[in-house]
Amino acid sequence: MGNFDGLHLGHRKILSRLCALARERGLRALVLTFAPHPERALGRSSVRMIDTPEDRLRRLRETCVDAVVVTPFDAAFARLGCRDFVQGVLRGKLGAREVVVGQGFRFGRNRRGDAALLRDLGRKAGLRVHAVPPARLDGRVVSSTAVRRLLERGRVGEAARLLGRPYEIRGRVVRGERRGRRLGFPTANLDTPNEILPEGVFITETVRGGRAYPSVTSVGTNPTFGPSPLRVETLLIDFRGSLYGAEIAVRFLQRIRPTRAFPDAAALAARIREDCEQARRWFARRD
Repeated sequence: MGNFDGLHLGHRKILSRLCALARERGLRALVLTFAPHPERALGRSSVRMIDTPEDRLRRLRETCVDAVVVTPFDAAFARLGCRDFVQGVLRGKLGAREVVVGQGFRFGRNRRGDAALLRDLGRKAGLRVHAVPPARLDGRVVSSTAVRRLLERGRVGEAARLLGRPYEIRGRVVRGERRGRRLGFPTANLDTPNEILPEGVFITETVRGGRAYPSVTSVGTNPTFGPSPLRVETLLIDFRGSLYGAEIAVRFLQRIRPTRAFPDAAALAARIREDCEQARRWFARRD
């Protein structure tokens, strides 16, 4: 059980334990998750999600689990008592025999229940509870909150280590103002449902139709040309062709610099050229 936003290394540690237990006991491995995020549903915080709901389900389907149940987290569910949750949902509706959670898991009305109470109630309901310690990397606890904080600061390399993969956003390429083309660097403007958009200029991979292209991506308000809404613009290095209307994914690999206003279009073009050269050197070292 859990939110599994981002499906980071801590989540994968829980799923590994779940699947091992399922194999040992001859049971099906099932993930119970919630939508929307409980903190969001209760209006306690404006949590920005790492993954879209669709991407979260896609990532879960790619793991060892047999099934995923998404429970709507509404007012009625939030009022459910701890005992009713264990007996009515886990044991009654799902027929659970073994339950695996992170040590910090909370449940029940007003988040009153913790892993110790879950274990006690589970024992009475005929199911065993396993609380998995958090994953740690360089002395830091791996959590969705930690990943969000890193992404919001543009520290995509550090976030990738906690996620076990590069941070990725998806969307459709839409028409922009074509400034990049006039500068000699045509960009793809991405309309994305992702909620966390790290601001800055990044070395990225842009994926279209299963093929990854080296790219440079800018997330910002185009300050050289005056204030504008936040935009995601990706420049595929040495790419020829049109991307309008295409569904693409952008993987953030390393931050190059913050966005800033340049004196004129020529100065901006020179800096974009330098960004592309830096990206080429980065990919050459990686290969």
